[in-house]
Amino acid sequence: MFIMPMSFKRQPVQQMQKVSVGVQINDDNLLEVSMHSEDFDFSELVEILGSYRLRRRYHRLKDGTFISLEEQQLSGLADFVESTGLARANKDSVKMPLAKAVYIDSLAREEEGLRLERSQSFKNIVRDLKNPGDVDEQVPLELQKVLRDYQVTGFCWLSTLARYGLGGILADDMGLGKTLQVIAFLLAQKQPHQLPALVVAPTSLMYNWLEEIERFAPQLKALVVAGTKAEREQKRVQYEMADVIITTYNMLKRDITDYEKMRFRYCFLDEAQHIKNPNTQNAKAVKRLHTGGYFALTGTPIENTLTELWSIFDFMMPGYLLSHKAFKQRFEAPIVKGRDPHALQDLNRHIAPFILRRMKKDVLQELPDKVEGKMVNEMTAKQAKVYAGYLMQAKKEFATALKAHGFDQSRIRILAILTRLRQICCHPALFLEDYSGGCGKLDMLEEVVEDAVAAGHRLLIFSQFTTMLKIIGDKLRRQGIAYEYLDGQTPAIERMRLVKSFNAGVQPIFLISLKAGGTGLNLTGADMVIHYDPWWNPAVEDQATDRAYRLGQKKNVQVLKFITKNTIEEKIFELQQKKKMLIDQMIQPGENFLSKLSEEEIRDLFK
Repeated sequence: MFIMPMSFKRQPVQQMQKVSVGVQINDDNLLEVSMHSEDFDFSELVEILGSYRLRRRYHRLKDGTFISLEEQQLSGLADFVESTGLARANKDSVKMPLAKAVYIDSLAREEEGLRLERSQSFKNIVRDLKNPGDVDEQVPLELQKVLRDYQVTGFCWLSTLARYGLGGILADDMGLGKTLQVIAFLLAQKQPHQLPALVVAPTSLMYNWLEEIERFAPQLKALVVAGTKAEREQKRVQYEMADVIITTYNMLKRDITDYEKMRFRYCFLDEAQHIKNPNTQNAKAVKRLHTGGYFALTGTPIENTLTELWSIFDFMMPGYLLSHKAFKQRFEAPIVKGRDPHALQDLNRHIAPFILRRMKKDVLQELPDKVEGKMVNEMTAKQAKVYAGYLMQAKKEFATALKAHGFDQSRIRILAILTRLRQICCHPALFLEDYSGGCGKLDMLEEVVEDAVAAGHRLLIFSQFTTMLKIIGDKLRRQGIAYEYLDGQTPAIERMRLVKSFNAGVQPIFLISLKAGGTGLNLTGADMVIHYDPWWNPAVEDQATDRAYRLGQKKNVQVLKFITKNTIEEKIFELQQKKKMLIDQMIQPGENFLSKLSEEEIRDLFK
């Protein structure tokens, strides 16, 4: 039983009185968050809340009296003061970037017992950012009958962010027309004698941007900056006469000394996962650009780690998600390693206003069905012997690597060992010269392709291994079936020609390397997609599938994953289904799980 000390009996114990918390936008366009009470000065308020966070039952005030901290609705106030930085301030208000508006509003609404007094200007920005579809932005007349409702919302969202001087990630599912939404925004923003916008894209998408602008907004003068160094310099001289400058990540980092001297109205990074590693030259180059607004387009803002998300935000709004070191301490480590739901919730509060993510199933009810399935094959007798022999060798190499270097230092070697097992599943001839024992998976593909082509289907066949695609190509030639072929060595202009040729129905089959064909291709001429070998990252497979299953598709799309029975491929497939928690909770782009597997899970792959 708690016995009250004599000092409590001599001094009165009072209840906590009302504390006022308010937020407004000041003359410098910054948020100003304040807290005050009629009974206590600011420093004493902070001390009271500090005692509450330490779970004390009473707090001794400066005049010697006590205040009860029990049965008080102080939890929300204490969390709010800590999260906004008021707890570390030396006065009763703090200034914060305008970007924090929705974060502050969400924090206040979710904290029980906290009442936030909001100025009208603050209410306006929160309303606009949370409900972009309700913002009254005029779609350009030329595109009013072109944009779908969700694309109008995307256009309004981009326009609203730009109006408040903020950036964002348009993270729509593949095939929902992110490029078109940006073109509509740029057309609406077009004014005489304005600075141009800059689009930075992968080499494979550079001419796709030019083609889309010429198709939907010929009023915009687009300039592709590519070619030799002399040709690029000559084109950059003309940049102020253009509305849109289009270049590639590779060209930009080569010419960044020139680009950082230039000024742009907006910058859009297409396939922004190209800057997911903050230490790469791509990331460092784009962060040296000077522009009035920074935006990113990507269907996969996170593939492996939360650092990738931080790197994109560091381009759009430097400092918003803290320094990289602070971000890892406050968010990444607690979320990934500790599975901390509070850290995850707080990160979501920060990023939600600046990521617009729509899925095809939610916004394209008229899109035909996508039927996904897997086809399992047995290995041939000789192939099975090769696999069994190498599996024994792989186990020994795995054990040796662990013993010599430990688990964390052996991941690259482990990946190489697992890759060799995957190659045997695809075809032992990928690394064994003069192999002649057949391949169960290739036999299954031959049957599927023959039946599909005979039935009038048109197929995309993806593989990670270009050598495997060449083996498949040889098989198709012997079957008398024509095909198109694309890998990472295919020039950008040739890619566009191949796409047009396939969509026009010239060839029934398109062989594509997974990485080269994962983005920038509109192949709605296909109605069947085959993933010959399962890839570590389901999101990359989905990107590839979405070359066919996208806006403009009129037929049902059948997606088949080929899996070799009783091999590592089955284990990979099973693990993929289990390892989606983190990123699905964030923005649902899928997850590359290999780097997050535990030692025990990797050991299981070798069983």
